[in-house]
Amino acid sequence: MANRDDAGLVLDTYRRPLRNLRISVTDRCNLRCRYCMPEAEYTWLPRRDLLTFEEISALVDVFSDLGVNKVRLTGGEPLLRRDVASLVSMLAAKPLRDLAMTTNGVLLAGHVEELKKAGLNRITVSLDTLRPDRSKTLSQRATHPSVLKGIASVAPAGFTDTKIDTVALNGINDDELVDLIEFGRTVPAEVRFIEYMDVGGATSWSPELVLSRAEMLARLSAHYGPITPLRNHDAAPADRFELPDGTTFGIVSSTTKPFCATCDRSRLTADGLWYLCLYAMDGVNLRDPLRDGASKTELSKIITDAWTARTDRGAVDRLAQRDRTPFIPLTALKNDPHLEMHTRGG
Repeated sequence: MANRDDAGLVLDTYRRPLRNLRISVTDRCNLRCRYCMPEAEYTWLPRRDLLTFEEISALVDVFSDLGVNKVRLTGGEPLLRRDVASLVSMLAAKPLRDLAMTTNGVLLAGHVEELKKAGLNRITVSLDTLRPDRSKTLSQRATHPSVLKGIASVAPAGFTDTKIDTVALNGINDDELVDLIEFGRTVPAEVRFIEYMDVGGATSWSPELVLSRAEMLARLSAHYGPITPLRNHDAAPADRFELPDGTTFGIVSSTTKPFCATCDRSRLTADGLWYLCLYAMDGVNLRDPLRDGASKTELSKIITDAWTARTDRGAVDRLAQRDRTPFIPLTALKNDPHLEMHTRGG
């Protein structure tokens, strides 16, 4: 079939495979990071609309049959979802190549062992600064010690290939690039610097706040010496680099050098809307057909039809705009919480 490759993967109009699913298990978060959730009030998804763990598991079965082999649990903050380790256990029993979680780390120390026991493969922790005062300003919460405690708990629990995600903000935490890499050595974890994106709730976004990949590399090479690009063997969002001593780090340059051409990611919200791009304005409702008794074959057709028609390349389209302002105005965000980054997952 024209919409599948030789390995049987479902392909979109640019021949990008359906392979990587990010599942937001809750839209709630216990931080209010200024680059993600800067407003005072939010509209939350109705609890009755949230997918049960059994419903998430059933949808993952459908996605897995279509070629998805990497699943990442996100939020909001996924550890706010009660008994999320039981969902991990359900998903770990499936034929997935990788099952990971992204967390802000605040609650991690209290859950890390049960997550490992349940079968979680990898953990990524968000950490934007090593300074408690700066953390409180950025996240609007005094939780920095808990985050560091959570990060410290990962290796003793048996996790490897840990990542630390840092949103690099010009004039805010751009003086900590070296410090964060050095911190990563102690965890151990690979640090990934993320360019500030104008998606979802980034209502304070401006081009001046974006620390570009080029600038990050210039600053790091000035400190460490020559930096070697590493070849990517998959469609991971981060370009990886190696320091002279072999230490590796990554940069996700979605804003200045988008990776839309190889993007194989899609996102399922906690209430069952499936988004084919982080910049997409509309999602595919999978919850209602599932609850109405749709068969696995019928759900598979809904997913296949949507993906094979996919033309999304949101970051590339945004880069082409001359006078770039925040992507979605605050009024629109208040009218549709699904447009929020914390609702659809990062």
